[in-house]
Amino acid sequence: MRLAVFGGTFDPVHVGHLIHAQRASEMLNCPVLFVPAADPPHKKGGIRASAQDRLAMVTAAIAHNQRFQLSRVDLDRPGPHYSVDMLHILCQQYPSDTEWFFLLGADSLRDLPHWHQPVELMQLARLGVFARPDVTIEMNDLEAALPGLSESVIWMDSPLIDLSSSVIVDGIMKGFSPRYLVPDAAMEVLQQRKLYGYEQTT
Repeated sequence: MRLAVFGGTFDPVHVGHLIHAQRASEMLNCPVLFVPAADPPHKKGGIRASAQDRLAMVTAAIAHNQRFQLSRVDLDRPGPHYSVDMLHILCQQYPSDTEWFFLLGADSLRDLPHWHQPVELMQLARLGVFARPDVTIEMNDLEAALPGLSESVIWMDSPLIDLSSSVIVDGIMKGFSPRYLVPDAAMEVLQQRKLYGYEQTT
């Protein structure tokens, strides 16, 4: 059994998330488990929508894709919310022979030596990495900081997507619609709940 873990604040979930998850599912030949973050330590004060609103958007966005699954593991546990602790819990919830993959962007890979217990995270899961615009990875330097990292990394063959949740929210605050950037089903949740101060105009 294989599972790929895709964690994030998803604030909001956007089409780039779904494109990357689809590609990872096909490349790794396994389902992708979306894990909305509750309170990631590196984003203190940076989450704009509540956990329940973000969960509702992700649930709607992935509902009709059989390759995608949802886990509340990060929402239903006390903090601090570190990725390595989340993976430990998932390993306990699934069969012991499950092969785990942890999906992340190249910017997160670059910062991995500064994460909480990165070596232990690498022992729990291989890393499926997506290229990010304007992010250059010096694997020799990372390997020196985290021996064995190169063998753990699998580069995902996915489009280079220059889109982020913060760009979408900043656009909303400037009066632009998030339509076509946010999946239609998640867009309905965003509109109904008037998240990020969005007021539907058309």
